[in-house]
Amino acid sequence: MDASFAAELGQRRQRLSEKLGDRVAVVGSAPLAVHHNDVEFPYRQDSDFFYLTGLNEPEAVALLVPQHPEHRFVLFVRPRNPEAERWAGKRLGVEGAKEIYGADAAYPIAELAEKLPLYLEKASQLCYRFGLNEILNETVLRVYRQQVALYARRGTGVQGLLDLRFLLAPLRQHKSPWELERLRQAVEIGAIAHENARRMAKPGVGEWEIEAQLAADFRRLGGQGPAYPSIVAGGANACILHYIDNNCRLQDGDLLLIDAGCSYDYYNSDITRTFPVNGRFRAEQRAIYDIVLRAQQAAIAEVKPGAPYHRPHDAAVRVIVEGLQDLGLLVGDTAALIAGEPPAAAETFKEKEEREKRKPHKPFFMHRTGHFLGLDVHDVGHYREGEAWTALAPGMVVTIEPGIYIAPDIQVAAGQPPVPERWHGIGIRIEDDVLVTDTGCEVLTAAVPKDPQALTD
Repeated sequence: MDASFAAELGQRRQRLSEKLGDRVAVVGSAPLAVHHNDVEFPYRQDSDFFYLTGLNEPEAVALLVPQHPEHRFVLFVRPRNPEAERWAGKRLGVEGAKEIYGADAAYPIAELAEKLPLYLEKASQLCYRFGLNEILNETVLRVYRQQVALYARRGTGVQGLLDLRFLLAPLRQHKSPWELERLRQAVEIGAIAHENARRMAKPGVGEWEIEAQLAADFRRLGGQGPAYPSIVAGGANACILHYIDNNCRLQDGDLLLIDAGCSYDYYNSDITRTFPVNGRFRAEQRAIYDIVLRAQQAAIAEVKPGAPYHRPHDAAVRVIVEGLQDLGLLVGDTAALIAGEPPAAAETFKEKEEREKRKPHKPFFMHRTGHFLGLDVHDVGHYREGEAWTALAPGMVVTIEPGIYIAPDIQVAAGQPPVPERWHGIGIRIEDDVLVTDTGCEVLTAAVPKDPQALTD
């Protein structure tokens, strides 16, 4: 293992161990996923497990036991098996877990149920994220119940379960210099792929052809592949937020929305650009594009340390509402349009969400302006604690991606005018990846053109 990566992993485990105290963390690998019959999808490790171990194998479990005198980092892995390795590649094995990945102790995965209770004897809590691995879920829960039952007799040991995400997510939210190097590489590859895709787009070209070009560039330039299924949406397809069919030909006069990112060493870019297929905006397309671009610029200006997470979104909403008013697509008082209906007394969270959906701008802009980015495209982290929004801090990476979508069958809010047909089928989103710095922010994806003059002939 690369020395810098080993040091990075050690620092991550140390930071989590300091938060654990006398608790024990159990972290499982992702299970294999079946594509069909006996064919599996390419393996993708669980992000939490990879963050703490760097190990890219299934059927593995890591323990962090901060109070143990010798075994603070323990791995359970598949043992070496020459016959299985001939079919599916070399396994790490128990010795490799110690020699290569720095485990203080390592055991065959089959011994987890036997060994885990020994590491929990002096733990106050078991920290575990129940997830997709049902076998591991059952093992952990069975051992936990046994430990709770034993507490009455011995007076020490596990007294509760804590979801590990509450401890680990805040650590993953703040990217280290090592992580930012990987994110920058994912962004650089993504930027080149986006520019190549834009140059390829012409009337008559298939969305699938551009998707294939993106995937080829991601691999050719050293990435692992697409960070998520690429969205290549011509014309009204861009009004489908997660359009992944990519099976239509581009039409003269349409816009093309490409939402695609690269995965590099498990870190992801997430980039969206929208541009005219024939190199020329129609007047209506340009009017909507300019609003979205101004909204994105206003949102990026609010990305700074200490700013509450919602502030960039609020800035984008205001620009979009005012812009749609200027075009006659929304009518009414600006503040009232943004605020929507007044909240009911003792409003529940679900009622608040439903009220948000009824705001007049929602048929045009129905999603949030961004999300955290890292090992997961929609990365971990809390957006709010109670009524308070999370404050942005140096090292956080967020996407800023406002959009306007005027689907042919758009249903406007009550009291709003119908949308004239000349606006139908316009879907525009502009997305950048933005790093919060000590003094403000850095747009990591600034190299990907978005100025309308750069997108036209």
